Amino acid sequence: MFELTGFQRDLLYVIAGADRPSGQEIKESISKDVGEVNHGRLYPNLDALVERGYVNKGQHDRRTNFYEMSEKGRTAIIQRRTWENRLVEFLD
Repeated sequence: MFELTGFQRDLLYVIAGADRPSGQEIKESISKDVGEVNHGRLYPNLDALVERGYVNKGQHDRRTNFYEMSEKGRTAIIQRRTWENRLVEFLD
């Protein structure tokens, strides 16, 4: 997961915490925390996550795609959190 940008990692966490969200739902969710995110930033980053195998993309209907975690994405989050917890365990 170290090759991802911070924004891509944030998107991954948003997708992990939702049930097959659409791009619009992801945009609304992440915008609450990081400020307004435009389509020109969101969709290329979602596509990068799909291309790298962290996220699977499907269709709700002809106009709406959904995103869901792949096994690689789940594993990456678990490994990342383990790494983070090991580094900051003194904060507990």
